[in-house]
Amino acid sequence: MTITDNEIKLQGITALINSLGEVNAERFISLILREPFDYTKWQKKLWANKSIEEISSMAMEHRKETQKQ
Repeated sequence: MTITDNEIKLQGITALINSLGEVNAERFISLILREPFDYTKWQKKLWANKSIEEISSMAMEHRKETQKQ
């Protein structure tokens, strides 16, 4: 299913608010806009010490937790 850019933005903002709350979601966006940020480099560093299996397990656990809510 293809979604529009506006739908992606709306879902992203909603996810941030649900995860961080309104104030911290706005703070996160401000930080991203204020600082030079390379998402690809950040992602490579974010999980540098985790195996694919560990990342997958964390993702599955997160999904289980969010489905309970």
